[in-house]
Amino acid sequence: MREPAVRCCRDSLCVSVLASRRRFFQGTASLLNPAAVALTQLHLRLCFRSWLAGMLSVLLGLVPSASSNISTSRPNILLLMADDLGIGDIGCYGNNTMRTPNIDRLAEDGVKLTQHISAASLCTPSRAAFLTGRYPVRSGMVSSIGYRVLQWTGASGGLPTNETTFAKILKEKGYATGLIGKWHLGLNCESASDHCHHPLHHGFDHFYGMPFSLMGDCAHWELSEKRVNLEQKLNFLFQVLALVALTLVAGKLTHLIPVSWTPVIWSALWAVLLLAGSYFVGALIVHADCLLMRNHTITEQPMRFQKTTPLILQEVASFLKRNKHGPFLLFVSFLHVHIPLITMENFLGKSLHGLYGDNVEEMDWMVGQILDTLDMEGLTNSTLIYFTSDHGGSLENQLGRTQYGGWNGIYKGGKGMGGWEGGIRVPGIFRWPGVLPAGQVIGEPTSLMDVFPTVVQLAGGEVPQDRVIDGQDLLPLLLGTAQHSDHEFLMHYCEGFLHAARWHQRDKGTTWKVHFVTPVFQPEGAGACYGRKVCPCFGEKVLHHDPPLLFDLSRDPSETHVLTPASEPVFYQVMERVQRAVREHQRTLSPVPLQLDRLGNIWRPWLQPCCGPFPLCWCLREDGPQ
Repeated sequence: MREPAVRCCRDSLCVSVLASRRRFFQGTASLLNPAAVALTQLHLRLCFRSWLAGMLSVLLGLVPSASSNISTSRPNILLLMADDLGIGDIGCYGNNTMRTPNIDRLAEDGVKLTQHISAASLCTPSRAAFLTGRYPVRSGMVSSIGYRVLQWTGASGGLPTNETTFAKILKEKGYATGLIGKWHLGLNCESASDHCHHPLHHGFDHFYGMPFSLMGDCAHWELSEKRVNLEQKLNFLFQVLALVALTLVAGKLTHLIPVSWTPVIWSALWAVLLLAGSYFVGALIVHADCLLMRNHTITEQPMRFQKTTPLILQEVASFLKRNKHGPFLLFVSFLHVHIPLITMENFLGKSLHGLYGDNVEEMDWMVGQILDTLDMEGLTNSTLIYFTSDHGGSLENQLGRTQYGGWNGIYKGGKGMGGWEGGIRVPGIFRWPGVLPAGQVIGEPTSLMDVFPTVVQLAGGEVPQDRVIDGQDLLPLLLGTAQHSDHEFLMHYCEGFLHAARWHQRDKGTTWKVHFVTPVFQPEGAGACYGRKVCPCFGEKVLHHDPPLLFDLSRDPSETHVLTPASEPVFYQVMERVQRAVREHQRTLSPVPLQLDRLGNIWRPWLQPCCGPFPLCWCLREDGPQ
């Protein structure tokens, strides 16, 4: 009851000062005294400050303060990442034929980023950058020989043990941390049980999902990542050795080749083994790579695909209920919408875009189920949600006239293309009710790497000072307290090769894009490298541009009009500034072992996770939902 009394006293002071002021203007002699005038001015200032403070306290009492909410509580953090989803596949990014009401609802209730950029156009390097806030070239999560992602679960490459993920920092700050879904950042280093690259070694308390990645080979699809290529190689070697064996036999029997039976028997034996290998390699891949783990334990090998989606949703709900008293960090890394597009029966044939559309709409339904769980557990207002894709949609996932990859809207190129927008521009949606403004759209350049410093700061942690962090804290931009992104330059790599760079010229409101290298599309005039899995990063199938190609993304986001010195007056100034920024960036790079090169990216039987005596890798340890 003291505060009203103070207000009453202050009101009385204002009345007395106003009365004095009135007498002063009427010519009262006592107020002509300089001391009296000074006293009156002081009273007026005190009155004004008192009134202003009172009004502010009333307003602040009526209107929730975002900065107050942020400073007094640490939010739960839910990160949702799709696999191979194109930015043009979602309703809120312009698709009016694909039904994604739940993702659209996130955008309506939150902040949508329209120039959100992945640090790489393929899974493994993009996810490494997302978790560490660093370009993948800094951690060595790139290749120089065309092995652009991890090829096997039983390979020794992976996210280095000396890298710091945001999960590791949040765990140290008291967060319960979980990863459900796809990992694809390595597993073992020297033995099948050392788990040096495992999610639990990188800051996650809980892991349930695929240590590798869903692939067409998991379902013996014609669209194959490695099975078809391995079968062809094994068949070729079989034919060579079979020919050698037959030649030796013929030479031995005709006495034209003086040789013992030993090389004949060995060449024939190897030919038989290669033939058997070509026949069984598909089954080997399914058992070696298509498995589910709970923490360090294999639960399904191989996976039962029709059970996978219910299992993932059950695991998400269980984690949220178990940790609802928070704070928690949950990274849901969807297996959707990567081929072979495993889709439950009740979604098949329901979309206007075939199996790919069915899979996208099923993933949106999964998002809705997760949002419903948040609501039921009372977690909606205390949880920051982020939705994105690891890179653009795949244009080359095509059989005949049927497209099994995503659509990247107005943007040129797609998955695997290091510089073109279609490969790296992805959805970016943040929702935090009562804190972030609903329905806000931001066109400033942002990056998946920005999630690292943003969630670290929100959790009360500190961004590491012993290494270069390329991400920037997004919170001022999301809250509207900053007008511009902190990214002046962003570099766009293809493996370890710099293909492009963008410059956000803030004072002009312009975003320039410079391409140093671009892939050669096949066939000529096409918008992708059809006939290959992805476009190459180097070699005879790329073009090196001198001078580099220049685009103004502010006016030409589709990158269709190449600017020249004749058409752009500041052409040379832009080129000089971008190339200087590239040199400055390159000076910050240090040599590191490349995790995806040949030695770290070949199958090693002794590193293969197996739930039985190798090679009898088969088990079903959890039955899951019926």
